Amino acid sequence: MNALSASAVAAPSSTQPLEIDSLVKRFGNVTAVDNISLNLSSGECLGLLGPNGAGKSTLIRSIVGRVIPDAGSVTVFGFAAGSAAARETLGWVPQEIALYPRLTAKENLHSFGRYYGLTGSKLNEAVAWCLDWAALQDRAGELVSNLSGGMKRRLNMAAGLIHHPRLVLMDEPTVGVDPQSRNRIFEMIEALRETGMTIIYTTHYMEEAERLCDRIAIVDHGRIVALDTKEALVRNAFGSSSQVLARFEGPDGKVAAWVTEHGGRMAESFADSKADSTAQFTVQHPTEIAALLDGASAAGLELMDLSLRRPNLESVFLHLTGRELRD
Repeated sequence: MNALSASAVAAPSSTQPLEIDSLVKRFGNVTAVDNISLNLSSGECLGLLGPNGAGKSTLIRSIVGRVIPDAGSVTVFGFAAGSAAARETLGWVPQEIALYPRLTAKENLHSFGRYYGLTGSKLNEAVAWCLDWAALQDRAGELVSNLSGGMKRRLNMAAGLIHHPRLVLMDEPTVGVDPQSRNRIFEMIEALRETGMTIIYTTHYMEEAERLCDRIAIVDHGRIVALDTKEALVRNAFGSSSQVLARFEGPDGKVAAWVTEHGGRMAESFADSKADSTAQFTVQHPTEIAALLDGASAAGLELMDLSLRRPNLESVFLHLTGRELRD
């Protein structure tokens, strides 16, 4: 970790890693980014979540400098996004694999390093660190076309970090990989965090954001609709409430009438068969479950299954956007 550690934490700047001020980007009649403002602290990992079409990609491309905003500004360590100075401090790991399939893993890293102006011993040290960080030392001489999907993904990440950036944007780095490769990528990102690197992390997996990110920004319709820690997001959206899922046997009509009378709602997507009905209730304290059970018994409803579910990040996301993450 020495090569990256020295670069990542050396010469701290008085300016923030990222400052976005009232950013607006339109494509015709569509406002992809609608007056977004956002600041990142040094060493922070920010999770960026949102349904498809919410504006995440346009926001990321604005930070990289590939999209020119209609209004507002983006600065990276005090430099205008897209400037040479900003690019030197910024790393980008795109969702698409951006490697040369007919070159070896090591040759790819050498090529990307030269693109960033690295030469001689600095380039060799950076390549060696990247191969070690991505656990690809034994595959350094392998053609990229022969690597597994997980290996390509890890090499793709290494190529985006070859120049030792101080801020890195990771766009769904675990998409399409197996669980073992995903865990290895988690370890790679956690190793970066130990160096003090600042990270923006987009993902379609809630558990990744919960595990890796200090704060989470939820984007919808071009706006940041929520920004805070996972715990604060859950608390602000739901307070101390929890969800109770109760699955009953019997006709939907009878169950639905009782559920509505007791302040619940039907959650038919949870039912295992047409002969079952699942209801969802919101309770402030688990002791309220006893009253629900007594009421169901008095109404002659046969309870088949009961579970208590604490609100989580996915609950917040659905509450704020009304959509699944992959919509």
